Amino acid sequence: MKNAAQRVAALLVRDSGKIIVTGPVKLVQGGEGLIARFPVTTEAADGKPRFWGIVSAVMSLQALYRDSGLLALSPSIDVAITAVSQDRAVNRLFYGQQDVTTRDPVQMIVRIGHEDWLIAAAPKAGWELPIWDVWRFRLLLLLGEFIIILPMVWAGRLMEERQRNMRALEQQDDQMKLLSHRLQIALETSKIGVWEYDISGNKLIWDERMKDLYGVAPGKPIATYEDWKNGLHPDDFDEAQREFAEAIESQGEYRSEFRVVAYGGGIRHIRAIGTAYKDSKGNRKIVGVNWDVTADVTIREELERAKSLAEARNRELEATKAKIEHNALHDFLTDLPNRRYLDEKLAGRQDAAHGLAILHIDLDRFKQINDTLGHQAGDFMLLHAAGVLRSNICGGEFVARIGGDEFVILVDFDGGTEQLGDLADRIIRREPVHYNGITCRTGASIGIACDPRAEVDARQLLLNADIALYRAKSRGRNRSEFFSVDIQHQVINNKRVSDEILTALEKEEFVPYYQLQFAARDLSIAGAETLVRWPHPTKGLLAPDAFLTIAEDLDVVAAIDAMIFDKAHRDFTEWQRTGIPIPKISVNVSTRRLYDPDLGAKLAHLPIKPGTVSFELLESIFLDDCDETVLANLQTLRRMGIDIEIDDFGTGHASIVSLLKIAPRTLKIDRELVMPITGTDEQRQLVRSIIEIGKSLNIKVVAEGVETWEHIRILQELGCDILQGYALARPMPLAAITPFVREERWRHEG
Repeated sequence: MKNAAQRVAALLVRDSGKIIVTGPVKLVQGGEGLIARFPVTTEAADGKPRFWGIVSAVMSLQALYRDSGLLALSPSIDVAITAVSQDRAVNRLFYGQQDVTTRDPVQMIVRIGHEDWLIAAAPKAGWELPIWDVWRFRLLLLLGEFIIILPMVWAGRLMEERQRNMRALEQQDDQMKLLSHRLQIALETSKIGVWEYDISGNKLIWDERMKDLYGVAPGKPIATYEDWKNGLHPDDFDEAQREFAEAIESQGEYRSEFRVVAYGGGIRHIRAIGTAYKDSKGNRKIVGVNWDVTADVTIREELERAKSLAEARNRELEATKAKIEHNALHDFLTDLPNRRYLDEKLAGRQDAAHGLAILHIDLDRFKQINDTLGHQAGDFMLLHAAGVLRSNICGGEFVARIGGDEFVILVDFDGGTEQLGDLADRIIRREPVHYNGITCRTGASIGIACDPRAEVDARQLLLNADIALYRAKSRGRNRSEFFSVDIQHQVINNKRVSDEILTALEKEEFVPYYQLQFAARDLSIAGAETLVRWPHPTKGLLAPDAFLTIAEDLDVVAAIDAMIFDKAHRDFTEWQRTGIPIPKISVNVSTRRLYDPDLGAKLAHLPIKPGTVSFELLESIFLDDCDETVLANLQTLRRMGIDIEIDDFGTGHASIVSLLKIAPRTLKIDRELVMPITGTDEQRQLVRSIIEIGKSLNIKVVAEGVETWEHIRILQELGCDILQGYALARPMPLAAITPFVREERWRHEG
């Protein structure tokens, strides 16, 4: 658009939505060329096309001349090409000489984009033929006359041959008539009725047997074609007439089977055969025979009914058998092969010619969707996942649902893992799914195990894929992992830690540690954040990083949160009783606990004074799509006097939309944003912006990661409300809180 020479064509492409070709133009790289511009559109949110931009392609004009054959034309021909605008106002010659257009040329117009090219051609020597061309034309004319006369002579000879053939055919016709008479004599001794129909005279002759077949009353004559028609069954009337008319028209063989209504009542099935011929006088006739096939038709119909019934029963049995076998080997919801089918598939690999790769797939956040939106939403997600898997496998691959939200894919493997990784990536990279107006964000964790040997132990390979899946889920989900011996050892270790976590929950071994928070203006204590610690029997004191991921897999994070909150509330109550000036505590709460519809009831027994307890939403990545249950729980917490804080603000998890929707009392700037403020003005400006956002929304701002007194000074200047970090206080157990607070050690250390 900035190039004046190209702006008109670009606007035309945009407005017309069509490909536009312009030129010829001088190319920057040398020579001349055409420029083709293609409009590119995307789909807007309302489903309508939206103009995105233009793709331009440059075509060499010299290559066009060469490839079109223009340069290879006879040297005796002159060619000129002129570009003509749509309104015929501008003519621009760019190939050949202008005088070609004045020499009565042959012309044609070619549409090129929004211009026309007028191509004109004329002989260099003009249109007058030389004398040798005139004689060549005369010779060709003479040759044409010869070609026309020769077929006429040949046609005359063919006519003579045709007359001879017609005479021979007349002799054969007489012989056929003789044979027909002999046949008539033979039929008189049988029970077959014989008839003859004179087409020209519309006369019908029946013998006595024919009258018996049709049940004609004695003495009643049958004399015309209409008499025969009147005896036909109404349902066979049209078909019988059509077949008889075709025989008359074609003068060929007549075969038909129809029903007649006898004059004495009753229906008979008649089979008719006849032959058309001409007698010696040229009269057209048909002679034929009829016989009664009612008994044969009855038996045939009974057999057909019996056959149809048997076939129908066999089809029902086959369909029932196939349905039972299909249901036994397929999942009822997704219609994918089930675990039994998978086991048979794995067991049938004794004669396999390839190695095997197994992808074990587990849907992330499926249980949360199932619990919060209902089983219908869960079924919808399973059907969607099955469709995704079907669309990403090839003909020889096998996909099965083996239970719950778990799927397995079998792939022939020859040693290349890149293809398996690409398949896993295509499955994982999925857009959000919309169910009843609700956006459901889910993902998939995939464990991959492969062995290039044809004699691979398929069942062990499935176990290895399961181990790799466990590793993928423990490393953050929505990812894939290949099996290795190291992963196997890690899984064994995680299994041991899982058992220890469950035991620690039973024995209430998890304990709260507290990191004090301080008012930025005077460094007085503003509160304490509660952190979970695990005094492990053999490994010592463990931070959440050492066990929280495994606890999430066990779905016990909410239970740990509840245990820590109960202990922290007892400690806080004791501080208030003994005069320790800690005005409030904050505790972490997991997303799973926020989805608990009974959260309010579980906290109702605690005497919570408004403004003394805050819940920190650690997994704020999900706040932008939280459902009604979460919002209702947040309202319940506020009514109970519990404040809401958003942790890790500024790292890309929580958004401004989250702040407006959740309306927290406090937000905490992540330490990764706070720590660099002593080094760069840009980082200080970023933190200043977050503080100003909080102030504009009447939200207090906590800065964590305050490591030095320089941090304290800068944050005070920036207007931060509350400070938290090692420069003031480290996380400490309950026993260390009282002496630390009474002695105000943070002031002395500063």
